[in-house]
Amino acid sequence: MRNSKVLQFNNAYIQDEYRKKQIREEENRKKNRFMGSILILAVFLFVLPTYNLVESYNSLKQKEQQLVDLNNRYQELSEEEELESSLVKKLGDNDFAAKYVRAKYQYSKEGEFVYNIPGLLPK
Repeated sequence: MRNSKVLQFNNAYIQDEYRKKQIREEENRKKNRFMGSILILAVFLFVLPTYNLVESYNSLKQKEQQLVDLNNRYQELSEEEELESSLVKKLGDNDFAAKYVRAKYQYSKEGEFVYNIPGLLPK
C-alpha cells in the first residue's frame, strides 16, 4: 500500500473550525426540526377544522334531503286525510252508507246481483 502524500493539519485552528462547523450543523438540524414541527402543527390546525366543516356540510345536506322527503310525505298524508274526511262526511248520509257497504263488502238483498267494477269505490 502506498503512503498518501496528502497531509492533514490537525492544529487548534482546524479543530476550532471543525467544532464551529459541527455547531452550525447542529443548529441547522434543530432549526429544521423546529420548522418541521411548526409545519406539522399548522397542517393539523388547518386540516381538523376543514374536516369538521366538511362533516357539517354533509350533515346539513342530509338534513335538507330529509326535510324535502318529510314535506313530500306530509303532502301525501294531507291528501289522504282529505279523502278520508270527505268519505266520513259522505258516510254520514244513510243512503250513501248503505250503497257503500253493499258495494264494498258485497252485501246484497235477496235476488239481487252485485257486480264489482275495479277502481269505482274509494279505498
